[in-house]
Amino acid sequence: MRVGSMRHLIAAGLVLTPLVGMTAAAGAGDAVQLGPRPYYLVADMDEGPLKTALRQCAAGPFEKTDFSIGHRGAPLQFPEHTKESYEAAARMGAGILECDVTFTKDRQLVCRHSQCDLHTTTDILAVPALAAQCTQPFSPADPATGRKASARCCTSDITLAQYKTLSGKMDAADRTATTVAQYMGGTADWRTDLYATGGTLMTHAESIELFKRLGAKFTPELKSPSVAMPFDGDYGQADYAQQLIDEYKAVGDDPGDVFAQSFNIADVRYWIANEPDFGRQAVYLDGRYRDAGFDHTRPGTWTPNMEALAAEGVRIIAPPMWMLVGLNADNEIVPSAYARTARAAGLDIITWTIERSGPLRQGGGWYYQTVRDAIDNDGDMLTKLDVLARQVKVRGIFSDWPATVTYYANCMGLK
Repeated sequence: MRVGSMRHLIAAGLVLTPLVGMTAAAGAGDAVQLGPRPYYLVADMDEGPLKTALRQCAAGPFEKTDFSIGHRGAPLQFPEHTKESYEAAARMGAGILECDVTFTKDRQLVCRHSQCDLHTTTDILAVPALAAQCTQPFSPADPATGRKASARCCTSDITLAQYKTLSGKMDAADRTATTVAQYMGGTADWRTDLYATGGTLMTHAESIELFKRLGAKFTPELKSPSVAMPFDGDYGQADYAQQLIDEYKAVGDDPGDVFAQSFNIADVRYWIANEPDFGRQAVYLDGRYRDAGFDHTRPGTWTPNMEALAAEGVRIIAPPMWMLVGLNADNEIVPSAYARTARAAGLDIITWTIERSGPLRQGGGWYYQTVRDAIDNDGDMLTKLDVLARQVKVRGIFSDWPATVTYYANCMGLK
């Protein structure tokens, strides 16, 4: 890691000692450890009643909370969807952990954010025999033509046994690379490769066992396939959605502890109709902001609307957090029309993702796009979090570094 990057992480309160220097596996009875990050953020806040209230909670104690959801584990510093990332999230008090679910060539479910991200999240390109099986093997950049380096490696390119030989790394790639080694770099300077020396990849079934041992609940996301369905002619979307639920039923997990998610409303409808014990708290991830004509400030552009979703049996909706807030005339963060309408329809709300934007001094980027003019320091994320919690009344929030949300939730009495 570059010395400059380490100084940047130390200044941001991201380098931990007991938390990320762990040698023993986390367990359900372990004490919650937050490290310096939440304290740095509180200190960075503008003076006011919220900062005063949060500062008074500094001595703890801190407990695990379902309000704090580990987004792919704790990928601000750990390779996402690895055993180490999940254990770090649990130590930071995340009461719910996420395995994004996709499938291998032999139709086994594994934890990956995308079916085709192995080239940026694992060391597959450094394993010649497996790299040769990638949908698109590594192609180097060509400075003379301006062509960027590229590769495309999918879980469906390899078997489960082959998948389990890989190691997780930070999700990144250097598009200017002319060698595989260079391409596998590219980690943002506000993240770190310090814990990316051999992340342990997980199957979905292994994640269930691990989360149970960690005392956490489950929020698997059925990822949209990157291959044509039905896969190999007879593995359809319904088979895929059912397989996810079957892996919880196989070990007798309480459906009330499982929050199955999908951006595909058809998956949510399938669970409601065919697995009602799981479907009653299935989460509809709202990605309609990508649809032409959709405007989160204008209810008439939402199809289906909130009332229709509720009538179908959808109980939890999960948009990105920028859709839930805006600014009033005094430049204060307030709930959006989308948030107010969802709540009025009786929908619970979960949102994503905090601690995924790097330093906020220039407005925070994509996740802060509707409140950018009110964001000029890292502490402002706690101001936004407070509006989401106390005014929007979200049920929980995904975080790339759960300690931040755990601190806030414990201070405000959110379980």
